[in-house]
Amino acid sequence: MAEVLHHGNNAHDEHHHDDTDITVFGFWTYLMSDLVLFGTMFIAYVVLQSHIPAGTPTPHELFSESLSFVLVETFALLISSVTFGFAVLARYKNNVKGVLTWLMITCLFGMAFIGMELYEFHHLVEAGHGPTHSAFLSAFFTLVGTHGIHVTSGIVWMIILMLQIKKNGLTLPNTRRLACLSLFWHFLDIVWICVFSVVYLMGAIS
Repeated sequence: MAEVLHHGNNAHDEHHHDDTDITVFGFWTYLMSDLVLFGTMFIAYVVLQSHIPAGTPTPHELFSESLSFVLVETFALLISSVTFGFAVLARYKNNVKGVLTWLMITCLFGMAFIGMELYEFHHLVEAGHGPTHSAFLSAFFTLVGTHGIHVTSGIVWMIILMLQIKKNGLTLPNTRRLACLSLFWHFLDIVWICVFSVVYLMGAIS
Protein backbone atom coordinates (compact mmCIF):
# COMPACT_ATOMS: atom_id res chain seq x y z
CA MET A 1 0.00 0.00 0.00
CA ALA A 2 2.81 2.37 0.96
CA GLU A 3 4.58 1.54 -2.30
CA VAL A 4 1.44 2.41 -4.28
CA LEU A 5 1.14 5.74 -2.47
CA HIS A 6 4.82 6.43 -3.10
CA HIS A 7 4.41 5.80 -6.84
CA GLY A 8 1.27 7.95 -6.82
CA ASN A 9 3.14 10.85 -5.21
CA ASN A 10 5.97 10.50 -7.72
CA ALA A 11 3.50 10.62 -10.61
CA HIS A 12 1.84 13.67 -9.04
CA ASP A 13 5.20 15.46 -8.66
CA GLU A 14 6.20 14.60 -12.23
CA HIS A 15 2.90 15.98 -13.52
CA HIS A 16 3.44 19.31 -11.75
CA HIS A 17 7.06 19.37 -12.94
CA ASP A 18 5.90 18.86 -16.53
CA ASP A 19 3.34 21.66 -16.15
CA THR A 20 6.06 24.01 -14.93
CA ASP A 21 8.36 23.11 -17.84
CA ILE A 22 5.56 23.67 -20.36
CA THR A 23 4.62 27.03 -18.79
CA VAL A 24 8.21 28.29 -18.76
CA PHE A 25 8.79 27.05 -22.33
CA GLY A 26 5.62 28.82 -23.47
CA PHE A 27 6.79 32.01 -21.81
CA TRP A 28 10.17 31.73 -23.51
CA THR A 29 8.27 31.53 -26.80
CA TYR A 30 6.43 34.74 -25.93
CA LEU A 31 9.72 36.46 -25.08
CA MET A 32 11.12 35.46 -28.47
CA SER A 33 8.15 37.12 -30.18
CA ASP A 34 8.76 40.21 -28.04
CA LEU A 35 12.40 40.13 -29.12
CA VAL A 36 11.26 40.28 -32.75
CA LEU A 37 9.02 43.26 -31.89
CA PHE A 38 11.84 45.20 -30.25
CA GLY A 39 14.28 44.21 -32.98
CA THR A 40 11.93 45.68 -35.57
CA MET A 41 11.64 48.93 -33.62
CA PHE A 42 15.43 49.16 -33.20
CA ILE A 43 15.85 48.82 -36.96
CA ALA A 44 13.19 51.48 -37.56
CA TYR A 45 14.91 53.83 -35.11
CA VAL A 46 18.36 53.38 -36.68
CA VAL A 47 16.91 54.10 -40.13
CA LEU A 48 14.77 57.07 -39.06
CA GLN A 49 17.17 58.82 -36.69
CA SER A 50 18.73 60.65 -39.64
CA HIS A 51 15.34 61.91 -40.87
CA ILE A 52 15.45 65.23 -39.06
CA PRO A 53 13.80 68.30 -40.63
CA ALA A 54 15.23 71.79 -40.18
CA GLY A 55 14.54 73.24 -36.76
CA THR A 56 14.30 69.84 -35.08
CA PRO A 57 17.05 68.86 -32.62
CA THR A 58 19.46 66.07 -33.49
CA PRO A 59 20.02 63.04 -31.22
CA HIS A 60 23.27 64.66 -30.03
CA GLU A 61 21.49 67.86 -29.03
CA LEU A 62 18.76 65.94 -27.20
CA PHE A 63 20.76 63.29 -25.38
CA SER A 64 24.20 64.81 -24.66
CA GLU A 65 22.82 66.95 -21.83
CA SER A 66 20.37 64.34 -20.46
CA LEU A 67 22.78 61.40 -20.55
CA SER A 68 23.57 61.58 -16.81
CA PHE A 69 19.84 61.62 -16.01
CA VAL A 70 19.24 58.56 -18.18
CA LEU A 71 22.26 56.86 -16.61
CA VAL A 72 20.62 57.17 -13.17
CA GLU A 73 17.41 55.82 -14.71
CA THR A 74 19.39 52.90 -16.13
CA PHE A 75 20.99 52.09 -12.78
CA ALA A 76 17.52 52.02 -11.19
CA LEU A 77 16.43 49.29 -13.60
CA LEU A 78 19.71 47.37 -13.29
CA ILE A 79 19.49 47.38 -9.49
CA SER A 80 15.88 46.18 -9.71
CA SER A 81 17.13 43.16 -11.65
CA VAL A 82 19.56 42.37 -8.81
CA THR A 83 16.87 42.71 -6.15
CA PHE A 84 14.62 40.40 -8.17
CA GLY A 85 17.44 37.86 -8.07
CA PHE A 86 17.39 38.09 -4.27
CA ALA A 87 13.63 37.43 -4.35
CA VAL A 88 14.25 34.26 -6.37
CA LEU A 89 16.94 33.16 -3.90
CA ALA A 90 14.51 33.73 -1.03
CA ARG A 91 11.97 31.56 -2.85
CA TYR A 92 14.49 28.67 -2.94
CA LYS A 93 14.70 28.98 0.84
CA ASN A 94 10.86 29.05 1.06
CA ASN A 95 11.18 32.43 2.76
CA VAL A 96 7.83 34.08 2.03
CA LYS A 97 8.72 37.28 3.88
CA GLY A 98 12.03 37.54 2.01
CA VAL A 99 10.33 37.06 -1.36
CA LEU A 100 7.74 39.73 -0.59
CA THR A 101 10.35 42.17 0.72
CA TRP A 102 12.63 41.86 -2.29
CA LEU A 103 9.70 42.03 -4.73
CA MET A 104 8.53 45.23 -3.05
CA ILE A 105 12.02 46.75 -3.36
CA THR A 106 12.13 45.66 -7.02
CA CYS A 107 8.72 47.22 -7.58
CA LEU A 108 9.87 50.54 -6.09
CA PHE A 109 12.94 50.66 -8.34
CA GLY A 110 10.70 49.87 -11.31
CA MET A 111 8.35 52.69 -10.36
CA ALA A 112 11.31 55.07 -10.04
CA PHE A 113 12.41 54.08 -13.55
CA ILE A 114 8.94 54.73 -15.00
CA GLY A 115 8.65 58.02 -13.12
CA MET A 116 11.93 59.24 -14.60
CA GLU A 117 10.90 58.12 -18.08
CA LEU A 118 7.58 59.97 -17.83
CA TYR A 119 9.46 63.07 -16.64
CA GLU A 120 11.75 62.84 -19.66
CA PHE A 121 8.81 62.47 -22.06
CA HIS A 122 6.99 65.41 -20.44
CA HIS A 123 10.12 67.55 -20.67
CA LEU A 124 10.57 66.76 -24.37
CA VAL A 125 6.92 67.45 -25.22
CA GLU A 126 6.96 70.73 -23.25
CA ALA A 127 10.08 71.79 -25.17
CA GLY A 128 8.23 71.19 -28.44
CA HIS A 129 9.93 67.89 -29.26
CA GLY A 130 6.92 65.58 -29.27
CA PRO A 131 6.54 62.40 -31.32
CA THR A 132 4.78 64.17 -34.21
CA HIS A 133 7.62 66.59 -34.97
CA SER A 134 9.88 64.24 -36.93
CA ALA A 135 10.34 60.63 -37.97
CA PHE A 136 13.30 60.44 -35.58
CA LEU A 137 11.19 61.54 -32.60
CA SER A 138 8.35 59.21 -33.60
CA ALA A 139 10.76 56.27 -33.65
CA PHE A 140 12.28 57.38 -30.32
CA PHE A 141 8.97 57.69 -28.49
CA THR A 142 7.72 54.42 -29.96
CA LEU A 143 10.79 52.40 -28.96
CA VAL A 144 11.31 53.86 -25.49
CA GLY A 145 7.57 54.09 -24.81
CA THR A 146 6.97 50.45 -25.75
CA HIS A 147 9.68 49.38 -23.32
CA GLY A 148 8.10 51.59 -20.66
CA ILE A 149 4.70 49.96 -21.23
CA HIS A 150 6.34 46.56 -20.75
CA VAL A 151 7.96 47.68 -17.48
CA THR A 152 4.63 49.07 -16.27
CA SER A 153 2.97 45.73 -17.11
CA GLY A 154 5.71 43.98 -15.14
CA ILE A 155 5.08 46.23 -12.12
CA VAL A 156 1.33 45.49 -12.21
CA TRP A 157 2.09 41.76 -12.54
CA MET A 158 4.51 42.03 -9.60
CA ILE A 159 1.94 43.71 -7.36
CA ILE A 160 -0.68 41.07 -8.17
CA LEU A 161 1.86 38.29 -7.54
CA MET A 162 2.78 39.80 -4.16
CA LEU A 163 -0.88 39.78 -3.17
CA GLN A 164 -1.21 36.16 -4.29
CA ILE A 165 1.90 35.09 -2.37
CA LYS A 166 0.78 36.96 0.73
CA LYS A 167 -2.60 35.20 0.57
CA ASN A 168 -1.61 31.68 -0.50
CA GLY A 169 2.13 31.44 0.13
CA LEU A 170 4.74 29.98 -2.21
CA THR A 171 2.44 27.50 -3.89
CA LEU A 172 3.45 25.80 -7.13
CA PRO A 173 1.37 28.17 -9.32
CA ASN A 174 2.88 31.20 -7.54
CA THR A 175 6.36 29.73 -7.99
CA ARG A 176 5.69 29.33 -11.72
CA ARG A 177 4.47 32.92 -11.93
CA LEU A 178 7.58 34.12 -10.12
CA ALA A 179 9.80 32.19 -12.54
CA CYS A 180 8.04 33.66 -15.59
CA LEU A 181 8.08 37.17 -14.15
CA SER A 182 11.81 36.79 -13.44
CA LEU A 183 12.43 35.93 -17.09
CA PHE A 184 10.29 38.88 -18.20
CA TRP A 185 12.01 41.37 -15.88
CA HIS A 186 15.54 40.33 -16.82
CA PHE A 187 14.55 40.41 -20.50
CA LEU A 188 13.41 44.03 -20.10
CA ASP A 189 16.72 44.81 -18.44
CA ILE A 190 18.63 43.49 -21.45
CA VAL A 191 16.40 45.41 -23.87
CA TRP A 192 16.96 48.62 -21.91
CA ILE A 193 20.74 48.17 -22.03
CA CYS A 194 20.36 48.01 -25.83
CA VAL A 195 18.12 51.11 -25.78
CA PHE A 196 20.61 53.03 -23.63
CA SER A 197 23.53 52.03 -25.87
CA VAL A 198 21.88 52.55 -29.27
CA VAL A 199 19.61 55.51 -28.54
CA TYR A 200 21.17 57.56 -25.75
CA LEU A 201 24.89 56.73 -25.72
CA MET A 202 25.43 56.58 -29.48
CA GLY A 203 23.15 59.59 -29.90
CA ALA A 204 25.12 61.63 -27.38
CA ILE A 205 28.52 60.89 -28.92
CA SER A 206 27.46 61.10 -32.58
